[in-house]
Amino acid sequence: MEPRVVTAGAVHLPERFSAAQQQGLLNRCRRWAGEPAGLHRVRMPRGGMMSVRQVCLGWHWSPYRYRRVTDDGRPVTAFPAWLGALAVECVTAAYGSADDFAPDVAIVNHYSGGARMGMHQDNEEASAAPVVSISLGDTALFRLGNTDNRNRPWHDLRLSSGDVFVFGGPARRAFHGVPKVYPGTAPPGLDGIVGRWNITVRQTGL
Repeated sequence: MEPRVVTAGAVHLPERFSAAQQQGLLNRCRRWAGEPAGLHRVRMPRGGMMSVRQVCLGWHWSPYRYRRVTDDGRPVTAFPAWLGALAVECVTAAYGSADDFAPDVAIVNHYSGGARMGMHQDNEEASAAPVVSISLGDTALFRLGNTDNRNRPWHDLRLSSGDVFVFGGPARRAFHGVPKVYPGTAPPGLDGIVGRWNITVRQTGL
């Protein structure tokens, strides 16, 4: 399907990945989840726990910084070159070129059991390069807001398995979140999928 411009700098690439490619990415997510520095829940500064679980590649994210080791001192799983190349292809598909995009980190989120993501900005990266978000499994309601606050105006769209969402330029620091995931909407052909997996690829500039 053709790219859909949601707002300046924000582009939805529906059905970007085939069923076979989705399965391959899902298998990788499961492998990363089982690494020593694998799937975990993040504790926020005020003590609350994020409802999603995540695993980081290349750099470890914890509010609100990147480090080379996890919170308990384990080395972070390396960021794979093939994933970086895949993200470059997505940026090229969204914008027509990828310029100097050189991603070096991925945050892989797993949504299950009613998990969601509150409105937030991706501000930890020194680089203004775009973020590439890959969806696998259950369909999610994705909310892209403005750059000033968590309030309206915002754009709501559904991201289905195999979709990609790229946001950069004027939308790079926009507040965004996932207020809802629709259980049981994953493609039946995805082997053993539970919930939603989301791979976000970024360039830290660090």
